Amino acid sequence: MLGGYGSISSIDINGSKAFLHKFLGEGEGKTGTSCALDCGAGIGRITKRLLLPLFSTVDMVDVTQEFLDKAKTYLGEEGKRVGNYFCSGLQDFVPECGRYDVIWIQWVIGHLTDDHLVEFLRRCQKALRPNGLIIIKDNVSYEGVVPDEVDSSVCRDLEIVHSLAGRAGLRIVHEEQQMNFPKEIYQVHTLALR
Repeated sequence: MLGGYGSISSIDINGSKAFLHKFLGEGEGKTGTSCALDCGAGIGRITKRLLLPLFSTVDMVDVTQEFLDKAKTYLGEEGKRVGNYFCSGLQDFVPECGRYDVIWIQWVIGHLTDDHLVEFLRRCQKALRPNGLIIIKDNVSYEGVVPDEVDSSVCRDLEIVHSLAGRAGLRIVHEEQQMNFPKEIYQVHTLALR
């Protein structure tokens, strides 16, 4: 959700594409392009503009059925390559073992408690194909955990996100800050985890 910052969508997608391209293709440590999972997918902005152009099949998971229903229209013809529309909160979602080359988790971890996030990341790790990646792209606070009363979420600092990934048994393969976003919003970082 871009919450009034719809104009940054292209910057966001282009940054994500550049990040992903570092890992896709043939060769040592590279990730395949057969199937991706979009977590907290909403109506499918990331599925449509980032994942479907790069992967043969994309699965979507979101807690709101209404968004998933809208996605079927929003995605248009390319939506035929969406394998599954899962209506579930990530704290309850169990992705299929060994199915995904990339699991993309953007602007949704703030809705999970620390323990739910760790458990979800552990389940995601089991859902990866060989050389698969979990990618988290999210806002990070400057220090500690900052609650957002408006949408009942939290924003964690980078150190906390790192430690939760570590608790889940994941290592950070690569990390970048998204550039060219408005100065008044939180920094956004992208982490590739295995």
